[in-house]
Amino acid sequence: MENALNKMKVAILVTDGFEQVELTKPREMLDAQGATTHVISPQRDEVKAWNSTDWGQTVKVDVPLDSARPDYYDALLLPGGVMNPDSLRTNKDAVAFVKAFFDARKPVAAICHGPQLLIEADVVKGRKLTSYPSLQTDLKNAGAEWVNEEVVSSDGLVTSRKPDDIPAFNKAIVELFSQQSVEA
Repeated sequence: MENALNKMKVAILVTDGFEQVELTKPREMLDAQGATTHVISPQRDEVKAWNSTDWGQTVKVDVPLDSARPDYYDALLLPGGVMNPDSLRTNKDAVAFVKAFFDARKPVAAICHGPQLLIEADVVKGRKLTSYPSLQTDLKNAGAEWVNEEVVSSDGLVTSRKPDDIPAFNKAIVELFSQQSVEA
């Protein structure tokens, strides 16, 4: 399945406080599968990761959010971390960016607290998904069917609970995103 995502362009939307491995591990996998990945952020130059219990590495921003065009990308990755999606969900441009992928029926992958952005974009109603357990009430109240599973793939959306689930999350991302690259 090497290069299953050849020529696919994947946006990774984050701001300061994203969980480091929830960006780095999926991005490494996407790059290894032949995708082109761009870190998109309201920050202009770099974003700072949260690494489990303290600040982690900084990551270069490839495209500032105000210059990013959802129609340029084939898929979207939403890493979690508590601070990252909590901040992004208050940014109308970030919410609109996420919603554009659903409106265009492009695949989206979200892990941990990443689904907070999906609630704000009003795209979870009627969808089966998972997240970090502390979001289950918010997701249910927004109309989602929340389940406590390692990974859930449903209707163009892959979700996962936490960093321990990244191997299963990565596998599900390749499966879903490769369907999009075949259709493209």
